Amino acid sequence: MTRPMPNSRSDYVVFQAITTRWFDNDVYGHMNNAVHYQLFDTAVNGHLMSAGVLELKTSPSVFLVVQTSCDYFGEMAFPDLVTAGVRVAHLGESSVTYDIGLFRNGASVATAQGQFVHVNVDRETRKSVPIGDDARRVLTAMRTDI
Repeated sequence: MTRPMPNSRSDYVVFQAITTRWFDNDVYGHMNNAVHYQLFDTAVNGHLMSAGVLELKTSPSVFLVVQTSCDYFGEMAFPDLVTAGVRVAHLGESSVTYDIGLFRNGASVATAQGQFVHVNVDRETRKSVPIGDDARRVLTAMRTDI
């Protein structure tokens, strides 16, 4: 398997600053690997909420995570400021794949990057449903391949 190269900020479409927390560090003195996935989730859902296409308590459909992955290129730790860059890599009928880069303290290349796959489901039945027009417009604007 070939190790990927870290992406640069210019590879992403939307950005969100996220502060690290004291308890993000593990006994080795850096941010625990599980926290990277929390940052992915925060960046994606934060953007969907700020764009007005996700309301946590009332949206008739919600996005559930079905797959994640992460490649690490360096360490992050409290009190770093992390900027998450997000782009849509694939937009299907009911699913969306995000590429996410985590940039430490203004760095120009990602310290970590990964993919995050959401499936849009009915809030009650949890059955997949097509992504609505408003969300599709927001997600389409996040693509870099168009």
